[in-house]
Amino acid sequence: MTKAEIVNEISRTTGLEKAAVLTVVENLMQVIKESMADGENVYLRGFGSFVVKTRKEKTARNITKNTSLIVPEHKLPTFKPAKVFKDMVE
Repeated sequence: MTKAEIVNEISRTTGLEKAAVLTVVENLMQVIKESMADGENVYLRGFGSFVVKTRKEKTARNITKNTSLIVPEHKLPTFKPAKVFKDMVE
């Protein structure tokens, strides 16, 4: 399902204009992205959690050149679905 399809479905079920729904959906995504960029986690009860995880520095290998390289510590955005959500999908 695409963002446009989500907007159409919400507009159809609520009776709100598509432009207003699109603005809300885009603002929601922007708030989530900005919060995670600042290192904050976002929790949506019954849906899931958007969590910033830190990956430690590690040594990796380039098999074709037979060399080692160091991958620096970095942050990674992740999503963990709520139990209710996981149970619906199963």
